[in-house]
Amino acid sequence: MTFKTLLIGGVATLSLIACSGATDSVKDIAADTKNAASGAVDKAGDVMSNTGNAAKLEAILLTQDDKAKARFDSRNPKDTLMFFGIKPGMTVVEALPGRGWYSKILIPYLGDDGHLVGVDYAAEMWGEFSFATPEFLESKKTWPADWVAGAQEWRGGAEGNISAFAFGDRDTSMDGTADAVLFIRALHNVSRFESKGGYLTQAISDAHSLLKTGGVVGVVQHQGPESNDDTWADGNNGYLKKSKVIAHFEAAGFTFAGESDINANPKDVPTNEEGVWRLPPTLAGSKDNPEMKAKLEAIGESNRMTLLFKKT
Repeated sequence: MTFKTLLIGGVATLSLIACSGATDSVKDIAADTKNAASGAVDKAGDVMSNTGNAAKLEAILLTQDDKAKARFDSRNPKDTLMFFGIKPGMTVVEALPGRGWYSKILIPYLGDDGHLVGVDYAAEMWGEFSFATPEFLESKKTWPADWVAGAQEWRGGAEGNISAFAFGDRDTSMDGTADAVLFIRALHNVSRFESKGGYLTQAISDAHSLLKTGGVVGVVQHQGPESNDDTWADGNNGYLKKSKVIAHFEAAGFTFAGESDINANPKDVPTNEEGVWRLPPTLAGSKDNPEMKAKLEAIGESNRMTLLFKKT
């Protein structure tokens, strides 16, 4: 029903009741009509806002390089960010932003009034990786400043804020100010080392502290079958179980607000002996086996859960 139709219907109803002398009913219906009309205007405004946001996001996606665009079909950045409700002007925390695949989209999209906060894994957790050399660990001490400096190249003309820190060493002055925290393929490693330092619990707790009431967490994560062994789905193979992810966030005080199949791939059904890195783009173990490589390329990238949580 359009706003115009709503008003015409409301006026006609008021006229009929006024003729019957039902004054109290007139007042009640007038209030209901005003509230309904206001709701219609708000709804229309939301639709127009979302349309405008989508158009801006589409324009920014067109500016990404060919290497990034090649991943759009599997990463679905537009639909993913729209599902999470990310809008220009927000303060958004991005876990493990790395080389900026999503950051290069988010910074110009959030715009002049926005704020992107990159958050690295805890410095202590990096030491758990077998590849972590002393030089690599030393570089993590200056990662926040180094990442912010590098991110200046991704502005695309936007003048919003860019900052960074690491889990376990968050900027507590930001507590209660973030609109959204994004964990995009960033949870399996903190889960993998949870028993070593409580890193998954810490990351989710930090997210809860950073968010304002009503703020959201968006999760995109390699999803393993619920029937597989729990030990297989601890993060070491890249996959987590959806039920376990939901349980962790609910235990931290979040409300599970919904899910989407935007990033789902039903062809990816790993066994207890398979890891996510067997699939494109890594194709670990099959690059010298054309037959196996073709089989895995036919599966495509991993099956991914896309979950939304809210701080209430």
